[in-house]
Amino acid sequence: MTRLAGLRDLLRLAWRRDRVIVPSSVAGLVLLSVGSAQATLALFPDDDSAVAGLADIVANPALVAMYGPISAADADALAVFKTVMMGAVLTAVLALVVLRRHTRTEEEEGRLELVGAGVVGRWAPLAAGVLVATSAVLLASGLSALGLLGLGMDPAGSLAFGVAWATAGLAQVGVTALAVQLASTTRGAGGLAFGALGAAYLLRAAADSVDGGVVHALGWLSPLGWAGRVEPYGRDRTWVLALGLGALVLGVAAALVVLDRRDLGGGVLPTRTGRARAGRALSGPLGLVSRLATGTLLGWVVGLAAGGVVLGSLLGAVGDLSSSPQMQRFLEALGGSAGTLEEVYLATESRFVAVAIAAGGIALVLRLGAAERLGLGEAVLATPTSRTRWYAAHVALAVGATTLFTLVVGGAVALVGPRASEDAPGAGAVLGAFLATLPAVWLLVAAAALLVGARPRFAPLAWAVLLVGFVVGELGPTMDLPGWLVDLSPFAHLGQLPGGEFAALAAAVMTVLAAGLVGGGGVAYARRDLA
Repeated sequence: MTRLAGLRDLLRLAWRRDRVIVPSSVAGLVLLSVGSAQATLALFPDDDSAVAGLADIVANPALVAMYGPISAADADALAVFKTVMMGAVLTAVLALVVLRRHTRTEEEEGRLELVGAGVVGRWAPLAAGVLVATSAVLLASGLSALGLLGLGMDPAGSLAFGVAWATAGLAQVGVTALAVQLASTTRGAGGLAFGALGAAYLLRAAADSVDGGVVHALGWLSPLGWAGRVEPYGRDRTWVLALGLGALVLGVAAALVVLDRRDLGGGVLPTRTGRARAGRALSGPLGLVSRLATGTLLGWVVGLAAGGVVLGSLLGAVGDLSSSPQMQRFLEALGGSAGTLEEVYLATESRFVAVAIAAGGIALVLRLGAAERLGLGEAVLATPTSRTRWYAAHVALAVGATTLFTLVVGGAVALVGPRASEDAPGAGAVLGAFLATLPAVWLLVAAAALLVGARPRFAPLAWAVLLVGFVVGELGPTMDLPGWLVDLSPFAHLGQLPGGEFAALAAAVMTVLAAGLVGGGGVAYARRDLA
């Protein structure tokens, strides 16, 4: 039997399991790229206005640090300015989630051992996961490039755009392939892979914020830096794809070496042993789920605090942007509204941060389904703990964590921002802008709770709801989508803070809806059979 025996059957099984999450995620990414480009091109019907806006954007470190460099002064380059790096990150996340799902998760939950009892080679499960994740990356990047080409944009630039996304995604496949072999748990593998992705983003942002020198050259050490250096509709460095392919090959090769040297269910990095006796905090389900998520919570808090400091410090550079009508229109295309540049910047970034925090909350509430599959839920429910308390503990953790995350990042921006720019809104207004996004975040977390409570196998749809909700809510108005469709997104009802009015009624409605979804999920969980 060869090491790749059974690969075809495993591929068929993997695609069947991902028949919803991969197509919906790819569709969301394509909609993000094409819809954003179409909306921006509508704002700049001629090249002269685009050039006027680009002259300031290229020279400003604030937007370049967030969205990457841009080297061409034409409307096509402006149309994809905000989606090159954003889409590269999302494509990398898609690759990470898909590959981890078909490797370490399968191994941790015991299905890989069952499959391995048949005619399946040692390398086949990892190879199947790598091929599916790679296919998802190529589909997202290739279809996005074709969509931009369909808008009449430059063919070479459209190809380079797809290359930028593919480079980041393929590199992340290699990183994740190694991470799932090093860590012995799904959460550990996710921590390593997401940590590497976060470090790559911060390194790229630091490198792109300066012009020339050693720091700028460090951007070539980051896979996301590679994606940014492609510069679609400008230099069109399509050869950068070779770096992504190289990272993929090296990562998979290293993963195969580790795979041949470790035991099934084990990893290379040791797992820290716990205390001999449990503390008083573990006497209830909320204490237990909080303790299990301690590492994840600390990672999010540290990362968001650092990100908040960076976002706040960039306010000083935002004030240097031109106040021309072209620049105002460009910032509106990024998701802002009329107001000072600092207010538009904060309104835009608060929405992006809300999406990330919602993703963290969804991941926490979906642990209920993971605990059920691993047998932890059954063990806990064998005690006097009721299903309602066990379900409520996970929801309470997710809601509390998202609130904490928002306070941390909003507080960091509020602390640093007013000191970086004299024209920045006050600390209270800055913090309020971030807190105003919480009802939308809670509603998305509640939708995930309903899915996992009613039918755990549909729980991954929560990620598709998050992605589509963000794209529709942010880009729907500029894409002339039906109003009823845009209104389905929680992000369409956030209002414009700071500088605008707080949408109190919308916030109250979303909070009530979230409570209803949580209640419905709790009733369904209490009545259904455990997996």
